[in-house]
Order: sequence, then C-alpha cells, then structure tokens
Amino acid sequence: MQNIPEICKSASISNFAASNLINEDMQTKALVVIDIQNDITKHYRDIIGNINAAIEWAVAERLHIVYIKHNNTTAGTRTFKPGSKGEELVPELKVVSDNIFVKTKSNALTSEAFSAFITTNDINEFYVAGADATACVKSTCFNMTKAGYTVHVLSDCITSYDLKKLPEMLAYYESKGCDIKEFIWIK
Repeated sequence: MQNIPEICKSASISNFAASNLINEDMQTKALVVIDIQNDITKHYRDIIGNINAAIEWAVAERLHIVYIKHNNTTAGTRTFKPGSKGEELVPELKVVSDNIFVKTKSNALTSEAFSAFITTNDINEFYVAGADATACVKSTCFNMTKAGYTVHVLSDCITSYDLKKLPEMLAYYESKGCDIKEFIWIK
C-alpha cells in the first residue's frame, strides 16, 4: 500500500484522492527504480533529483512505483550485504510505496516477488531509472524486452560507475528494443 501522506506532499493531492488513486484505476505501467542504494556509485547524486521528479510524475499519472534492491549473497562480499547500511535505499530517494523488491542477480525479473507483482497487476509497460547502466539496468531492460514488455529507459535517470559508457549503453538499450526518453520530455 502506498504511503498516502508522502503521496499527498509530492503530488499535491488530497487524502481522499490519494486513497482512490491507490485502490482504483492504477495503470498497467510502472516506474522501476533499480539499485539506488547506499553502496551504489556516488554518481547517483547527479540523477537523484530527476529520479524523484519521475516518481512524482508516476504518482500523478497513476503508475505503479517499484523499487528494486540488490542483495549480494556471495561469501566475503563487501557491498550490498543483506541487512547492512549499504543495501538500504539512499536517504535522498522518495519512497512513496511499499513495492520494494529484492534481487540477488542483475536482472530484476529474477525476483520472484517482483515477477508475481507484475503478473498480479497486469503490468506490461515499464519506465526504468537507476544504476548501474552497465549491469543491473542493462540486464533488466534486456530481459524485459525479451519477455515482450514495452520498456522506456529514462536516460537522464540512469547512471553508472563509468559515466563514459552511458552513450554506449543507451545505444545498446535502443538496439535491444527499448525506447530511450529523457524524463524532461515525458512530464
């Protein structure tokens, strides 16, 4: 269930309207925010404002808002350890729903809970934001398009440890059937 007070603040709608928004007429679309966690690249700070604006837009448009967290379960890992501060969503991120799913592989669709959420809500179109553009975002977008979903990559809402690879990744996404959009043009 969505956090009604936060929705009301971010989208400037009443409690009554927020309740109706949550319980009825949700779209078959979702904004998916991938791996914006404390252990992710510091470059997330360059896009957090755009991601938060995309979240506000998604609330206003009645899209499902989904957060994907990576947990690294490899022995001896130092990052994204389950239960650590590093695996928590960054404090600057607007969290307006309880739709938070954990994955242990790059592809978000490998999360059984996330896949079940997609099926239960008949979601067939995704707007993707997050990190890392060369890993988890890449794998998730590839697998979503392969599964027949419509995928829009919000180019000004993704980042990478290696910023020089972003143009290459955008070309890759497009070659695999993703629609590349700047968030500023969809709001």
